[in-house]
Amino acid sequence: MRLSLQPSLDPTAYRFVHQVRTRFAETDAMGIIHHGNYPAYLEEARAAMLRDAGFPYEDVRAGDDGIDFAVLELYVRHRQPLRFDDLVAVHVVVDDLTRTTFQVGYLLTVDGQARATAVTVHGAVDGRGRPSRMPAFLAGLVGPGD
Repeated sequence: MRLSLQPSLDPTAYRFVHQVRTRFAETDAMGIIHHGNYPAYLEEARAAMLRDAGFPYEDVRAGDDGIDFAVLELYVRHRQPLRFDDLVAVHVVVDDLTRTTFQVGYLLTVDGQARATAVTVHGAVDGRGRPSRMPAFLAGLVGPGD
């Protein structure tokens, strides 16, 4: 197990925030967003963070030197349910960067109220799926930022 990051409940501890609107199709029979939808919210926010930082994921992956950030581990702690049509603020921070892995912490809030925290652990792999070194730009994304 590589996961070591403890995501904060303080939104100021995060570098980036991305808004996601939940959809009716994501609800279960009780009107609550099914837990299987959370990884997609995390991925959308992570890709938006890279784009906002000037490193769109499609460019990071492109070409012979392209790198993928494979998900090695995923942890979600549900605090309160998300429901249909919630506007979810997904706060994102990169941390625990090594030569071949990094972790991303997330705080999901609705109207300032914590609904979930999460961590994803990623490994860098080349176009053939072999372990690779992390791109240098990731070091500039570590921590809460300015």
